[in-house]
Amino acid sequence: MHRQALRVLAPLVRPNARRALSVRQAVYLRRTHATISNSEQAVNATNRAEATLKRFWKNVGIEKRDGGYVVTLDKRPLKTPGGKALIIPPEKRLVAALVASEWENQETVLKPHALPMTSLVSRAIDAFQDENTRNEVRAQLLKYLETDTIFYHADEPAVLVELQEAHWKPILDWARETFGVDLKVSDSLFVPSQPPETMKKFEEILSNFSPWEMAAMERATYTSKSFLIALALIMRRLDVDQAAQAAHVEVNSQIERWGEVEDTHDVDYYDMRRQLGSAACLLANY
Repeated sequence: MHRQALRVLAPLVRPNARRALSVRQAVYLRRTHATISNSEQAVNATNRAEATLKRFWKNVGIEKRDGGYVVTLDKRPLKTPGGKALIIPPEKRLVAALVASEWENQETVLKPHALPMTSLVSRAIDAFQDENTRNEVRAQLLKYLETDTIFYHADEPAVLVELQEAHWKPILDWARETFGVDLKVSDSLFVPSQPPETMKKFEEILSNFSPWEMAAMERATYTSKSFLIALALIMRRLDVDQAAQAAHVEVNSQIERWGEVEDTHDVDYYDMRRQLGSAACLLANY
């Protein structure tokens, strides 16, 4: 699964075409991505990057420090947006390599969309070591479960019914069998109410997730718009492409009926795999 995830992330770790960033992208970069450590020289360099969105470093490295790996820009280690040291556990060498590759392949202009691993690692460190944040995110993710996309099954058109059967039913069967829960589905517009025991079981599962699993689960859920698709990816029941296909059942049904819309469907196709791929890679322990 992780090799496939690496393939879908490959476009992000290659040099990208130069393109100016909008103000919104600049703010997003500042809030969600790592900076270099807080020495006077580092602060000045970081401020220049935030103001100009230009690459200010020459060399990217990986070093062993404080019991893990740090990614360095001209020997200065990255920090999270929250100011914490961006230390990657020693068993996550692949993650360290991907973070370093993202920064190495930033050319003249910084591109927030090309730093998915950096933002995900920062999220795991900044947010999910705090119990209050874990509780808040867990509650939000369980809301996705209450109205999960794969609970709503249409009875037409035929192509949609076939895709639901092929991609959604196996996930539902897996969840029922693996966790011993009852999952209600609906063929109408009414929201199927899930039993309290079912909700409690999935809350317990999330409670036992590590900060890295929580960060990956959050991204996969928000990307796929489905708690169960995300859970199946995190627990390695689905690979990245299978999860993306399940998340795009309705879109793929429309494409088969009406054709693909250029610069919309094709962009969504790659972005879905890019985001799910980063979540899958975050969980690699080698």
